Amino acid sequence: MTKMLSFDNVELYYDHVYALKGVSIDLNEGETVALIGANGAGKSSILRAITGLRKIASGSITYLGERLDGRPAAEIVRRGIAMVPEGRRVFPLMSVKDNLLMGAFTRTDRADIARTLESVLARFPRLRERYHQQASTLSGGEQQMMVIGRALMAKPKLLLLDEPSLGIAPKLVQDIARAIVAISRDEKVSVLLVEQNSRMALSISNRAYALSTGQIVLEGMSKELLTDDRVKAAYLGGDI
Repeated sequence: MTKMLSFDNVELYYDHVYALKGVSIDLNEGETVALIGANGAGKSSILRAITGLRKIASGSITYLGERLDGRPAAEIVRRGIAMVPEGRRVFPLMSVKDNLLMGAFTRTDRADIARTLESVLARFPRLRERYHQQASTLSGGEQQMMVIGRALMAKPKLLLLDEPSLGIAPKLVQDIARAIVAISRDEKVSVLLVEQNSRMALSISNRAYALSTGQIVLEGMSKELLTDDRVKAAYLGGDI
């Protein structure tokens, strides 16, 4: 496997308080890797460091063999990294169509943008049905589909997902989980998934890291972690 992303002993602070303490993680091309842990464990801080939204204090971030840390956020997007932020962050007064097209802001190939848009609408038929509606009229699950679709409009090589199941009805959580699996498989997109819903995250990922207070406390193959007694007790609420 070709290594796509590597964190090497990364430290990150918020106002002199540790958010990440010597974190090291890897993600290979074609993999879905999950980051699990409680709120405030440092999962989202990893995504913010990758996307240039937070400057790391030490360590390094390497993407496809080149240093990523210190580069501006817009350049990071152009290199093929797209993030779906926690809380969806839609443009509420804009239509579904215009929200999706915002994801293609770094692209100029109109014909290919149109093909990508059609692919997104085929993947999420609900968005086609609501194509001209304001984003504010969509349900939480539909908005999540839209922001995932918006990220795909950038044609990323690496998709970062920050709590995609948060505040979503259980049935739509299953739909979104299936969509993540299909996107990785069909679009050949690598995925780094941040989730408090550890059961869902472990069920659709290849490998996983468990974080606590800014440090990696467990790592391994997701199937094995699902049956690990320590993971069951700390992250899955007991036996499956």
